[in-house]
Amino acid sequence: PGNTPECRTWAVMVRCPLVVAMLLFLAVTPAWTQNHPVVPTGAMRNTMFNGQLAGLVQLDSLASPGTYGIGPLEYLRGELLLWDGHAFVATAEGDGAMTVEELPESRAPFFVHQHVGRWTEVELPDQVHDHATLDAYLTERFADLDVPFAFKLAGRFDDVATHLVDVPPGTSIAGPEDAHRWNKHFHHEEVGMDMLGFFSTRHQAVFTHHDSHIHVHAISEDRDAMGHVEEMRFRAADVLLFVALPER
Repeated sequence: PGNTPECRTWAVMVRCPLVVAMLLFLAVTPAWTQNHPVVPTGAMRNTMFNGQLAGLVQLDSLASPGTYGIGPLEYLRGELLLWDGHAFVATAEGDGAMTVEELPESRAPFFVHQHVGRWTEVELPDQVHDHATLDAYLTERFADLDVPFAFKLAGRFDDVATHLVDVPPGTSIAGPEDAHRWNKHFHHEEVGMDMLGFFSTRHQAVFTHHDSHIHVHAISEDRDAMGHVEEMRFRAADVLLFVALPER
């Protein structure tokens, strides 16, 4: 009985705890190396038209390594970026400056996130050089998949126009113009940036605007500047594009 296959296997496991550890590692690793589906919380239209300004999700509940997401700060007091589990919040200062901090306890009235186990690089053709051509390229390349996904850009940008929402406390929001009139605008030239975006052809007014398939936030390489991207200009040779297509 002591020489059965079952006994021999048990003996090896007892003598070699490293084998046990490796088996456990292999059992749990795949979930973390996969790209999970995109998860929206709330909706842009509910915030802009129905006055849903209070936070529905707190970022520390999502802030694990490999998780990426974007949205506004609750009550539209700033912009949020979840980058590989790090929760950044950017708020405007009265002197035209901004503050960028890591604040995991920040909350969002609407948010979109995805756990990414593997980024795939996609070559950018030369004709992609700004926000509109990036939107068009992603739509042409990936719309047939009919699945939302995160993407990121990294590199040197000729110029980037961003804004921070900065609605005064107690302000009622009954439409986008009520919020946008308080936006603080920033312009960055010849800057190294990391950008996180989400693409979808069926989430307009949920996590993309009604006239776009992408929603993009940017943070500078030195982590001193951040915001919602209104426009960007770049040379394809200077920027890398990565996508996180969910596993099927």
